[in-house]
Amino acid sequence: MTNPLRDPQDRRLPRIPEPCALVIFGVTGDLARKKLIPAIYDLTNRGMLPSGFVVLGFARRDWGHDDFEAMAKTAAQEHARTPWREEVWGRLVGSMKFVPGAFDDDAAFDHLGRTLDELRDSHGIHGNAAFYLSIPPAAFPAVLKQLARTGMADNDKAGGWRRVVVEKPFGTDLGSARQLNDLVDDVFTGNDVFRIDHYLGKETVQNILALRFANQLFEPVWNSKYVDSVQITMAEDVGIGTRAAFYDATGTARDVLQNHLLQLLAMVAMEEPTSFDAAEIRAEKLKVLRAITLPQDVAQETVRGQYLAGWVSGERAAAYKDEEGVPPDSKTETYVAVKLGVQNRRWAGVPFYIRAGKRLPRRVTEIAVLFKKAPHLPFHPADVEMLGRNQLVVRVQPDEGVTLKFGSKVPGTAMEVRDITMDFQYGEAFTDTSPEAYERLILDVLIGDRTLFPDAAEVEQSWRVVDPLEAAWKGTTPETYRAGEWGPRAADEMLARDGRRWRRA
Repeated sequence: MTNPLRDPQDRRLPRIPEPCALVIFGVTGDLARKKLIPAIYDLTNRGMLPSGFVVLGFARRDWGHDDFEAMAKTAAQEHARTPWREEVWGRLVGSMKFVPGAFDDDAAFDHLGRTLDELRDSHGIHGNAAFYLSIPPAAFPAVLKQLARTGMADNDKAGGWRRVVVEKPFGTDLGSARQLNDLVDDVFTGNDVFRIDHYLGKETVQNILALRFANQLFEPVWNSKYVDSVQITMAEDVGIGTRAAFYDATGTARDVLQNHLLQLLAMVAMEEPTSFDAAEIRAEKLKVLRAITLPQDVAQETVRGQYLAGWVSGERAAAYKDEEGVPPDSKTETYVAVKLGVQNRRWAGVPFYIRAGKRLPRRVTEIAVLFKKAPHLPFHPADVEMLGRNQLVVRVQPDEGVTLKFGSKVPGTAMEVRDITMDFQYGEAFTDTSPEAYERLILDVLIGDRTLFPDAAEVEQSWRVVDPLEAAWKGTTPETYRAGEWGPRAADEMLARDGRRWRRA
């Protein structure tokens, strides 16, 4: 019976999905093994999943149930965030099943459909199922057509809800994104499509909204009158690993600028939504994406880079062109820096500098809001030589938290002012550790909460930002930087021409 005193909008209360199944296509791949299965174990361990919950794995492996169970247990033990408990695993493994088959195998999909029908009675899932496409984008059409052919995507036929989860990249340009959106929308209703950008599941990314809209402190200065510039950095110290085939055809701009970084920009720049309803938040983000202005001079205000051999964290790193599977004449960028604007009343004239790259000195993702200097300083110039700009920095990873940088008097007889910082760290302020992004996002899919999932319009508008840059870069040769450096020298020169410099991340 529904509790009449319980407010359904109160998100402090545990959110438990209805009984359902999660079908993972490509369940033997890296994403499923390192992220999805561990996240499902963690959710089970935290009591966040219903008693009627089933995991169905689908992959081209000649496996029986024992093979699937062994793989899933190893994945959970190696990558789960919460402590290992055999009794929790015992409950979960009893509701795990494996269906072997290829994506063009009609018989395998017929078997999958019958299995879901059987689970309706044996596990009480009421026809509810989410289909997670943990597969290469090229395989999406085959799977979607099979789901349509078998009727597994039909809510009415299923007698419950049917949803689909699509991993990025959402196409390779605007045209392919539209084709993918049309294909998905032909099979599933718009409210049943969940496009996952795992960055939006991170606690610190969601904290951007809390920081902005739960505090009166920041709103009066969150505009072009007080903000000098915004810097968004996504640095990785690793190379491309085993992803050469994907990465060389994609590059940094398509891999992370089009999705992760433009989403962060939108959350920083968006207006306050009328409520935290999913549609309201997405509407405000879309306004920002539509207001983004591209560089007037792409050659001067964007930089593409590719790493050479060097040293990262004390280890020798090979050049990008020497990575296994990379063509020796590759012109794919492993680093990108761009200067964008947001042409609206709040942000007109404020540059948004965005950079991302691989084989940089360390792994860090952060958003830095740099404020203008005080219009008048009633101090002797020598007393403020060490005073910089006020900064508010949101650290997304790995040291999740917020830093406020401001000037303060140095103890002593002189009036010397220099920068100091105040730090908030998630690990110190809260006793609970932050859940992994996939824990939150999988739970939201099963509940049907689309707040943290970009819709088709956001995806297409993001491509309208990136496509002109890709067209301007076509045929050009990237600048170079050594592994372990903060990108090409041209990226520093780009900011220096504006009288600015990159914040030391």
